[in-house]
Amino acid sequence: KNIRFNIRCSKQSVMMHISVQRRRRCGCDRSAIMAFSSLRLHLAVLLILTMNSIVMVESFSNPAFSKKVLVGRPQTPKSLDLAQKMPAFPAMGTLFKRNRRRKSTTMIASSSTTSNISTSNHLSSSSSLHPVQANLTKALMILYIASMCITLPLTLSPLYLLYKLRIISTTRKENLALRTGCFCSRWCLRLLPFCRLRAIPTNVRVGNIVNGHNVPQDPCVWVCNHTSMLDVFVLMAADHKLRGSKRRPLKIVYWKGLESNPVTKLLFRMCGFLPVNMTANAPGENNEYDTSSFKNLLRSSKKAFEEGFDIGILPEGQLNPNPEKGLLPIFKGAFTLAKLSRRPIQMMSLFGTHRLWHPNDMDLFKTKVEGRNISVRAYPLPKGHRFTSGDEFEATFQNVVGHFGMYGKDLEEDELEQWLDGRAWSKRMAEEEHEGDKK
Repeated sequence: KNIRFNIRCSKQSVMMHISVQRRRRCGCDRSAIMAFSSLRLHLAVLLILTMNSIVMVESFSNPAFSKKVLVGRPQTPKSLDLAQKMPAFPAMGTLFKRNRRRKSTTMIASSSTTSNISTSNHLSSSSSLHPVQANLTKALMILYIASMCITLPLTLSPLYLLYKLRIISTTRKENLALRTGCFCSRWCLRLLPFCRLRAIPTNVRVGNIVNGHNVPQDPCVWVCNHTSMLDVFVLMAADHKLRGSKRRPLKIVYWKGLESNPVTKLLFRMCGFLPVNMTANAPGENNEYDTSSFKNLLRSSKKAFEEGFDIGILPEGQLNPNPEKGLLPIFKGAFTLAKLSRRPIQMMSLFGTHRLWHPNDMDLFKTKVEGRNISVRAYPLPKGHRFTSGDEFEATFQNVVGHFGMYGKDLEEDELEQWLDGRAWSKRMAEEEHEGDKK
């Protein structure tokens, strides 16, 4: 033991001598070391302030988080009284009461599916926000959008130069741009968590319908509702979890007027998104499309399928200012495109983005934040099922996607399965024919 101790001491002395010699050679005097230590101190303080802001946001929205982190002990009458008397957190007592109610509701609903239970827990804290939490959420959202406006040009500019120098092809450029956009959206959201994003992937079983997650997917047309200007960034951030690692890259059909913003113009053109011309209107008003642009859309969609892309369409055609009242009138262009290209239609649904940035509030700094919980749902595709008519597609989209957009949860499992595999539509048509025969 003494020999080992002496060897260890000799090694330490040799290392100290080497470090002193290195400092002398490099000219690292005491002032440089003090400056480096002060820089580390400033970075540590900045990290602590950032973590404190995140803890404050989470504490106001998640009762379990506030009870675990801020109180740090089990729920007792004394702790409840203390939480109600705390002046620094005026909403803490209501959060503890809401946590007790939420436990009872989950115990009653224990016989339902796991997705419905998690949905009720996710929505229970999104009904209202404390003013402090709303302001912090809004500040983080503004920082997120600002960071996307900075990171997208920086990361997409090298790809643009490689494409202009003919080092990479158009298809390669669009694939890399899509991956870059999804990466930036996902990591900026992790660094600036202004929302709580819940993604339900396609491999969640609905009755007997289930899709593989990390397996190669067949080409299809994706459809989704549209409730906020954050939808594209949210879908790109959740795309990896929604559709798996073997997903096909997705080209979205968009309104060409969005190219007035230089950042969205760069992103959409680099990713090869498909533009459609129409007159500018307010959310909820009727659309007036340029029919000549549909020929280019069909031609570009056919080429995209051949190059290994999927197509994403928003059948509402515009922002929905009142998703809690249902969907806007559905355009059947997605069904026409799927029928001409002989591809199936697969559905997505969004909930909660309008509570962060409402369609009627074009000015981001004046918008009122009412909630920070966002849910994204990707529905599995039954094998061999395709819509037979535009009316069937419209009814299925209204019932499946519209219900999730209103309530943030799926239909009952049996009813959802019947709508996805077409049995609900066949049953409705049989009832209408039976009523017609009676008349």
